[in-house]
Parts: sequence; structure tokens; C-alpha cells
Amino acid sequence: MKTNFKTLFLLTTVFLMLACQGEQRNSLKADVIIYGGTSAALSAAVQVVKMGKTAIIVSPDKHLGGMTSSGLGFTDTGNKQIIGGLARDFYQRIYDYYQKPETWKHQNKEDYGNVGQGTPAIDGANKTMWIFEPSVAEKVFEDYIKDYDLKVYRDQWLDSVSMEDGKIKSITTLDGQTYEGKMFIDVTYEGDLMAAAGVSYTVGREANSQYNETWNGIQVGVLHHGHHFGDRKISPYKIANDPTSGLLPRISADNPGIRGEADNKLQAYCFRMCLTQDENNRVPFTKPAGYDSTQYELILRVFDSGWRETFNKYDPIPNYKTDVNNHGPFSTDNIGMNYDYPEASYERRQEIIKEHETYQKGLLYFIANDPRVPQDVQSEMAKWGYAKDEFADNGNWPYQIYVREARRMIGDYVMTENEIQGKKAVERSIGMGSYTMDSHNIQRYVTEDGYVQNEGDIGVHPEKPYRIDLGSILPKNGECSNLLVPVAVSSSHIAFGSIRMEPVFMILGQSAAALAALALENEVDLREIPYKELKAELEKEGQILEYEGEH
Repeated sequence: MKTNFKTLFLLTTVFLMLACQGEQRNSLKADVIIYGGTSAALSAAVQVVKMGKTAIIVSPDKHLGGMTSSGLGFTDTGNKQIIGGLARDFYQRIYDYYQKPETWKHQNKEDYGNVGQGTPAIDGANKTMWIFEPSVAEKVFEDYIKDYDLKVYRDQWLDSVSMEDGKIKSITTLDGQTYEGKMFIDVTYEGDLMAAAGVSYTVGREANSQYNETWNGIQVGVLHHGHHFGDRKISPYKIANDPTSGLLPRISADNPGIRGEADNKLQAYCFRMCLTQDENNRVPFTKPAGYDSTQYELILRVFDSGWRETFNKYDPIPNYKTDVNNHGPFSTDNIGMNYDYPEASYERRQEIIKEHETYQKGLLYFIANDPRVPQDVQSEMAKWGYAKDEFADNGNWPYQIYVREARRMIGDYVMTENEIQGKKAVERSIGMGSYTMDSHNIQRYVTEDGYVQNEGDIGVHPEKPYRIDLGSILPKNGECSNLLVPVAVSSSHIAFGSIRMEPVFMILGQSAAALAALALENEVDLREIPYKELKAELEKEGQILEYEGEH
């Protein structure tokens, strides 16, 4: 009897394993397959479901929401009046969470006050809140998944794309699972599905001459924000003023190029850290594996020059936490260390991400512990630490590196600074933007007179909110007719600097999904939907497509 039972058990186990493998080989099907885990993934999926179609989110990320739920809680909004639809609904849901007393675990709501970028963090009149903790943002995204019964497959990495008659038939992930759909939406920061489908794209900065722009291309000599060395004459050499001693780490020996010309370099990435001084919720900074104090020699010279702005972008979010962004000539932006990220393998990308993590954690540890750091800066840094109740399953470190820019599609319509600045009209608006055309530094180099300088930091304000053209999310005619790209949108480098804000990605994700659903409903290609029909649908959903007010 024991032998028979054992045999039966083994046969049952083998049968179940084979059954599971068989199920794994079967395609998972939906009307719309959405690849990526950014905030646009959620707005796109919700819109598809609201219009009576089925959607599957295939996400490389285990935690959805992209930068919105990974540290960027001090939202870059620009004019909030042009944020409508599901994007506004998201910020209203954030507001609702912060009306609950239990959300204020470490701080009284009344003590938080009105902090924000020009307008209050909490807008009671419109029931919106624009500044929030990463964990609260993730809860809102998970609420969307529950409320709309969204189908989400996490930790699923694109392996291959099956094409048929100029359309995507299916995608397959590294584990062998296949996802089959009628429409596909690429919501990754990197544009991975777009690239795999053979759609045209670019990486880096175009020359100003390409699109008749002023602020594209290399920007040597342009110092817009405070993220440069200015007129501080700081030597880049290991032995000050001695070129024979070699360069300090993280300074390039290459010629930066000529202003206005093209290159293939990228603006710097960083992690948007959630820190706190609350002793009950603070995790002290520790020395990361691979720590090398020599990587931070340059910041000592910055301190020696009298610079004292280390904590200027420790922006307050609720519960005594921060959204920390880059600030100054040497900060959390890891300049020049991401150039091969957009087209790199997954393995190489992980190496780049890990190097950024080590650099940034090491910088915190260095400032808090190295005896050469000025005492006033060091004593202040020692008060800070990681927020214990954020990113708890990732060592309190953000899940997502800030991919400010990677691939950008060259699509049906290329948005440029001329549209952003109102010099060229947009006729087929699918949403609006208003934020500064913003690029972080791209190079750190040696000037002709032998000093260190940063290059690439640009900030140019649009005169008023601008429209984003439908063609910017569509590939060129003849390139993959069932794909939409609302994140790696078709735009020049400098135009993308304004478009690339999280609320805009949510807006464009919703608009892309609406177009996909209309095409499915009418059984036509994406380009066959009359714009007036799409416009009516978007306005019904609360999208803001036109705005006549000032900035």
C-alpha cells in the first residue's frame, strides 16, 4: 500500500507539473496589452476597462507606479488647471487618503502646512493633494487595480515580439509566457516594446538645426540653475592645479563639444530618496558595499569654496519625510554614468542601476562620516536617515531609478520647443503640459582655462500651457500600426524635458488607451479614428485639451 501511495503521489505531482507547464505555454489574451509598470500603465488600463474592453498590464516591476510611487512625491506639476481626467482623479485619491487620521502616523496634519511649488500641497477647494509619500501613492495605484479588477502580471520582462502584417501579434516574456492582444501600449520609460517592434527612435540630443530650436544640443556655457560650478575656480586634478596628476573621479577628459550640436549623451539619473529626521522612523546611513571615499573628493573642494546648499532640495512631504532631488554642482545626479542605459541589456542596466545606488548611498555616508567634511554640514547630515516605513522590502531604498530620459520615439509628429513655446500650433491635442523645459546635467568636463564645469542643465519656461499632438504617441505611418507610445513620446530632447512629468504621462496614458478602445470598437486602425471622435471621448473623461489662461 505504501508503494502504491507513493507511486500515485509521484504520478499526481508529475501531472500537475505538466499541467502547469501547459498553462504557462498558453497565451494570455486581452484586447489591449500594456507593457510597463509606470503611472501611465494604470491610467491606460483603467481607461480601457472603462470603455468596455479588456486589458492586461505586463509589468517588469513588482511595485507599480514608476517614479510617482518611488520617491517623486514632490510633484512637478506646472499649471495644475490643465491636469484632468484620471491624472486629476489620482491626486484627488491622494487627497482622500490624507483626510484619514490614520494616514498621519508621524506628524499632525495641522503641522504639515501648505508647502508646494507655487501652490499649496493640499488644495481643499478642488480636493487634490500634489505632495505625498511613496507608500501612499502605491496604495492609490493598488486601489485602481482592485476597483477596476485590472489584470496585472508582475516581474515580467520582455523577451521577444511576434509581428504579423506590420502589427504586433504577441509579446513573450523571459519566463516563456506569451501575451496576445489586438492593441499594444508601451508605457516603459525606456521604450523597450517600441524598440523591439522596430519603431524608429533616437537617443541623446538633436542639433538645434534639426528642428529649428534654440535650447537643444550641447549647451556649453549655459548655466541656468544652481547645479554648476559657476565662477568657482575649482581644480579638476588630483593634485590641485597639476594636470600631470590626473583627473579626480567623475570628471571627463573628453571635449564637451560645440554649443548647439548633437550628441548621444543623456541627462543624469538619480534616485529620489525618501529621508527623515524622525528618530522613531529613521534608519541611519551605512557604508554601502563597494564604498570608495575617493569618488567624493570633488565635493570637498566645493565645500572648501564656501558652498552650503546641500539640503536645499530636501523637499518636505507628509509625516516628516522628504523627496530628495539633486541640487548643486556635485550631488545625487550621477553625471555621465548612464549613457549606455537605454539600449543596454537587462544585465547591463542592473549594473548601471547598482553603480548609481552605490554612488548615492556612498555620498550620504561620506558627508555624514568623513572627517574632512565641514562640521556644520556633517552634523546636519547626521540627523537624517532613510524612512523606515518606505520601501520596506527593498532596504528602504526606492524601487525605481529616475530614468529622466532614454529612448524617444521618432513618430508621426515630433514635439519640439516650437510647440512648447507656442510658436507652432498643435491641432490634435490629446492633453496638455506646462512645466519648464528642463534638462539635468549631461557632462562634467575641464574648461579651456583648466577648471571643472558641468554642462547640460537647462530650464526654460513655456509662456503658457501647450497642447500635445496626437501624432507624438503614434509611430510613423507604416511602422507598427497597433502600437501606442505615451511615455517615450515622439519629441526632441528639450521638448521632452517638459513633457516628461509624471502627471503628463498619466494624461497621455489615458488618451492612448481611449484611442485604442475606439479603434477596437469601430474595428479600424488607430489612424482611421476621426480626431473629433477621440476629442469628444477625452473631454467626456475630463481631459483638458485646451486652455486659454496664462501660465
